[in-house]
Amino acid sequence: MADIQAVTDADFESTVLKSDKPVLVDFWAEWCGPCRQVAPILEELNAEHGEKLTFVKMNVDENPATPASYRVTGIPTLNVYSGGELVKQIVGAKPKAALAKELADYL
Repeated sequence: MADIQAVTDADFESTVLKSDKPVLVDFWAEWCGPCRQVAPILEELNAEHGEKLTFVKMNVDENPATPASYRVTGIPTLNVYSGGELVKQIVGAKPKAALAKELADYL
């Protein structure tokens, strides 16, 4: 499975909101320690469940408009979008088992 694709303000709508399957967006930044902790967990989940749920990441420092429009105030924030709508939001780093449980409806 390929690495998790980066998404930008410019392609967020086409990549995420218009996707034909649910998309998890990892809002992160280089300086965020908990973001670095959750990244390998998301890569594992992507490898295991990438056919059901698309995983992408967005650097909030380089792309401020989208996080602001979805009221992302703390990172890491994991948003799940389905059918163009925000359907789930998980804030903060969590262990793999906890993330898998929270995402069970989409995996």
